[in-house]
Parts: sequence; structure tokens; C-alpha cells
Amino acid sequence: MRRPIVVGNWKMNMLISSSRKWVEELLNISDCAGTIDIVVAPPFTSISVVRQYLEGSKVLLAGQNLASIAEGAQTGEISANMLKDAGCDYVILGHSERRQYQRESDGLINKKIFLACQSGLNVILCVGESMGERNSDKTNDVIERQLTACLEGLSEDQLNSLSIAYEPIWAIGTGNTANPNQVQDVHGFIRSWCEKSLGKSLSRVTRILYGGSVNSQSSPALMAQPDVDGLLVGGASLRSKSFYDIIKSSF
Repeated sequence: MRRPIVVGNWKMNMLISSSRKWVEELLNISDCAGTIDIVVAPPFTSISVVRQYLEGSKVLLAGQNLASIAEGAQTGEISANMLKDAGCDYVILGHSERRQYQRESDGLINKKIFLACQSGLNVILCVGESMGERNSDKTNDVIERQLTACLEGLSEDQLNSLSIAYEPIWAIGTGNTANPNQVQDVHGFIRSWCEKSLGKSLSRVTRILYGGSVNSQSSPALMAQPDVDGLLVGGASLRSKSFYDIIKSSF
């Protein structure tokens, strides 16, 4: 049985003061216990204070990105070991905004995944197609290409720490959530690809998340799909109440 997971990705939002307030509000309205994993991905500047205020709770921390080398002369970068040392359990890699604006390739993301696994971080690998690719019926081709290249060479032990987030580019930050049938179609394809490429055992335990303008109205129908194991929430995670509403309405 795959344990459900909800991840709040704050992106480049929230100052230290607002991060502290967010955590206090979330913990006040819920003990965040139960049968799901709840993960928060603050900006790097807020990781320390969020970790401090989450101490004793069951909410886990994630980094939004990491460097493609272990250490060294890389001004402005954050290493996998630094994230682990700061208290992170997860890292988000391959997000479409990194691919689009920082020109991150599948090969670069593959290097980052190796480093994350070596540091003991759980990886949330993002994949997804553009509207043009969907309209051209290339969704599955794009997903397969991304998965194949990003996961090349990983061992079974490393793949055990992997979750996959399907985030259609055309739905991220647009308010256009893919409908549940569209999401299930892609998640079903990802599950089949995992079985074919990684083996039946791994395909059964790998969690597949959906992300793309998720809110408390859309989340129940999405989570009702057989191959949707969790949600990667962007804008709606910036307010503790709306993030909690998504959690509460989904399970």
C-alpha cells in the first residue's frame, strides 16, 4: 500500500517572518498526524526557521533544488549534503520552471538525483509536457523521454527513494487543473513505464504525485484516482489554511 503524500512548494515566496507564521498557523489548526506524509519546501533562506518550528511535528522538510556537484567553487549553489544537514528529508528535482528558466537538461537532473540519493535525500522528480506537446499527442513520448534520461543508471536501492510528480506545464500557475481522467491516463502510463523499466516491485511502491494549480475543490477527485498517490501544491500552499484544506479534503 502506497502511503499518500502532500507537498507544499513555496517556490520563491515567503520571508523568514512569514514562514514562521505559516508553520505556527498550520500546527495550530492541525496536528498533521494520520496516515499521510506532509512535506514543505521553503526557500533556502527559510529552511532553518521552518525546521525549528516544525520540531516535534510530523511535517517533513524538502529542498526546492540542489547543485549538480557535491561541493566546491560553485557560488550561489546548495549541495545535497547541505540540504541534508539543514534537516531536509526530500528534494524536488526537474521542476518545469528549472527546466524552462534555468535550462536544466535531463542529463543534469540525472546527476542531481545521484547526489541526492548519495546524501540520503528522497527525490521528487518532476515530469510534464507543454500544451503544444499535449495538443500534438506527444504527452507519453515526452514523459518517457524525461523518465528514461533522468533515471538512467540508478540502482534499485536508489530508486526506492524516488517519487514522481506529473506536472503538466500548461497547468502550473495557470489555474487550469488537468481533469481527473487526464491525470489518471498519464499516471497510469507512468506506472506502466515503471513496471516495464524498473520492475514490478518498484512500480507498485513508487508514489506518483500530481501538481498543477491544485486546490481544495480539485484535490478530492484527483486523489480518488487509482494511480494518484499524492499532490505537489504550489500557490495554494502559500497560505496555511488553504494547504490544510487540501490535505483535509483529500483524505
